[in-house]
Amino acid sequence: MYKALTIAGSDSGGGAGIQADLKTFQELEVYGMSAITAVTAQNTLGVHGVYPMTPEAVVQQINAVGEDIGTDALKTGMLFSSDIIEAVAEQIRKYKWENLVVDPVMIAKGGASLLLQEAIFAMKTHLLPLAKVVTPNIPEAEVLTGMTIRSVQDKKDAALKLVEMGVQTVVIKGGHDEDDSSSTDLLFDGAEFHTFTNKRIPTKDTHGTGCTFSSALTAELAKGASVYDAVLTAKEFIQAAIEDGINVGHGHGPTNHGAFRKRREFNNR
Repeated sequence: MYKALTIAGSDSGGGAGIQADLKTFQELEVYGMSAITAVTAQNTLGVHGVYPMTPEAVVQQINAVGEDIGTDALKTGMLFSSDIIEAVAEQIRKYKWENLVVDPVMIAKGGASLLLQEAIFAMKTHLLPLAKVVTPNIPEAEVLTGMTIRSVQDKKDAALKLVEMGVQTVVIKGGHDEDDSSSTDLLFDGAEFHTFTNKRIPTKDTHGTGCTFSSALTAELAKGASVYDAVLTAKEFIQAAIEDGINVGHGHGPTNHGAFRKRREFNNR
């Protein structure tokens, strides 16, 4: 049984964060574990409250996993503060976990801040150098690099900067591309660039897409896939989740975490 750990915030609405991660792990047949960094009161209409855990509470959860079960890969999502980031980074070094995916969650779909401004420096100095893969969207990549990103070349320049910070592989997601018909993700492994373009789906139900993509990537790394192959599967997973929407809530609804599996089951009949 392959195992994956998510270190992230809880989304009471179930579309993002820990809940999205664990659903995705399960759908990809990986045993999921969690360390909760913050509890959010959240639904499809927005974030109504953020209640961070203490760094000690986060460390205790990580230790509980590390000392008993272990993990084949892990991801970080919402970390909220520099104290939590530094504590998490210390535990990752302690257990020598190498299959780390960092999803630098900063802002919720509705605009609520999920990362304190002072925590950005801690993320760049303490966490990114430990990452096998970092998966920012365009606004997050702009914050991390100090750049304005409008073109594919801008994405390439930003990816180069992120690798210079110590990251092994960068995936800059294209959900915020200005093209209304498609979105293009850029993968840079320190040597080669690869692009993945998908048709843009006209829907407001995209809550948790970043969490879901990064957790699918983490699950595939846990199973031993290369980063390139893990990205391919994660892209297929999130595209299916968006296309086969479930229409929950009155705002930015969640994606359908079961769509990928159901499509495979149908195709294998």
